[in-house]
Amino acid sequence: MRLLVLGGTSFVGRAVVEDALRTGADVTLFGRGRTGADLFPGLTRLVGDRLTDDYSALGDGSWDAVVDVSGYVPRHVGRAMDALGDRVGRYLFISSNAVYRRSGVAPGADEDTPRRTPVRDTEELVEETYGPLKVACEDDVMARYGSRATVVRPGKVAGPHDPSDMFTYWVRRAARGGRVALPGDPEQPVQIVDSRDLARLVVRLLADDRPGAFNAVGPAEPVTLGGLIRTCARVAGTRVEIVPVSPEGVEPFFPLVRDNWPTQQRSSARSRAAGLTATPLEVTAADVLAWDRERGEPPLRSGFTPEEERAVLARHDGGPAGN
Repeated sequence: MRLLVLGGTSFVGRAVVEDALRTGADVTLFGRGRTGADLFPGLTRLVGDRLTDDYSALGDGSWDAVVDVSGYVPRHVGRAMDALGDRVGRYLFISSNAVYRRSGVAPGADEDTPRRTPVRDTEELVEETYGPLKVACEDDVMARYGSRATVVRPGKVAGPHDPSDMFTYWVRRAARGGRVALPGDPEQPVQIVDSRDLARLVVRLLADDRPGAFNAVGPAEPVTLGGLIRTCARVAGTRVEIVPVSPEGVEPFFPLVRDNWPTQQRSSARSRAAGLTATPLEVTAADVLAWDRERGEPPLRSGFTPEEERAVLARHDGGPAGN
């Protein structure tokens, strides 16, 4: 299979490339060449920039399939499709579970759940626009390629090289052990999918030439946020005491904490039937812990700093910060 990956050297794209190479695919990368420049030295790299509409490098060549990992706004996706035309067999777009409506969601909702209203009058990626922009991108891909279009909607993706810190925060925090401040409910369900399972699904869908939309969510067995934290601690060889604390004054999107629980209970049945694998949560946590330590545990952008957590726990206990 000749595969073109639009954005394949960061996180999800990197996993897709690695899995495609495992199957013997002939992979071409398209991107700015600024991230992961030392990765995949034997692959063809086409240099362009979606932000400036520079797709000239895609003017020649043909591929059996393209995986669009870096499409977030309709303009970027539209220009890529214009540049490629009919020189690709299947167009697989990496979307998001954020496309779905937030209200009226029942546990076990599948890919036919109503989506949010598409947005096309902005390219600002914030919480309110991210999902609707992805809806617009999905619609454009389906309109252009029809039965040759595939849409994959991941939930929270976890694994080594994750730039978001959302899962890494809990892995690192659990590894320190002790009292863990949680500005949420430990019984909240949480769905994460290992980046390597997501990549395997993408490659399988392409190999099978399968159209349609697929929820890429996991793990295989239901897990709560408290259970996830305890699993991370067990992997690290530590013990934790989870302390639910008030969310007042805490950042609005604390790592993996959600109020709308059904959005963390979506059905993965269609994806499982199509080949979505399930890496055990313990393995994902262990691999993220090893990767985080190898890179020197740089400051995270999400969650509490140790000092902030001590202050939150002190307030919870009714004593001065630092006690």
